[in-house]
Amino acid sequence: MTTTSAAIWARACAVYPVLAGLDPATAQAPYAAAPAGTLLFHEGAPCGGFPLLLAGEVQVARGTAGGRQLELYRVTPGELCVVSTACLFGSGPMTAHGLTTAATELLLLSPAGFARWCEHEPFRRFVFGVFADRLADLMALAEAVAFQRLDQRLAAALLGRGTRVHATHQQLADELGTVREIVTRLLRRFERDGLVRCGREQIELLDAPALRVLAGGGPPPAR
Repeated sequence: MTTTSAAIWARACAVYPVLAGLDPATAQAPYAAAPAGTLLFHEGAPCGGFPLLLAGEVQVARGTAGGRQLELYRVTPGELCVVSTACLFGSGPMTAHGLTTAATELLLLSPAGFARWCEHEPFRRFVFGVFADRLADLMALAEAVAFQRLDQRLAAALLGRGTRVHATHQQLADELGTVREIVTRLLRRFERDGLVRCGREQIELLDAPALRVLAGGGPPPAR
């Protein structure tokens, strides 16, 4: 971890234009780089800072003692982590963990610096705007978990990733907050119904229109 250079600050302002009105000297925001698979923060820990991603991706999820986890959202460059935001505003511990899914570069704004920057109205508006968007996403996720069938959610998770989804059954299970065996069983059913073809760490979509019907709450295809 190093201090923020002029070049890195310029990159940060390009990704987060709202930062252009701030002086980097008013807050400690050192640069950090982490390879894929790095645990940036974990549940129950105090918030060590406010991450501003310059490159890469962070998966934010909640886990259980049994090893299961539910993905809440992913943070990419230009976005904010609502769990970190809530922790800093509420002065409480982290309620989820963050894991890099790709090589990631970020600025880690100190809690004191975050408080100072929130005195700047454009930055404060930006934070609350993203916070509101993330809250809406989390409410949609809660609704999906409570009311949608798992096959419906799996169909939705497969769509929008191209004709070939490069993901393991375990990765999909983690994303849906279930166990690998159930995802495997559902994918086998999808395969029997002619919706997908399963290969090694990839799933080929054969009938995207039928998957969209299923994702939208329609009945499974007649077998």
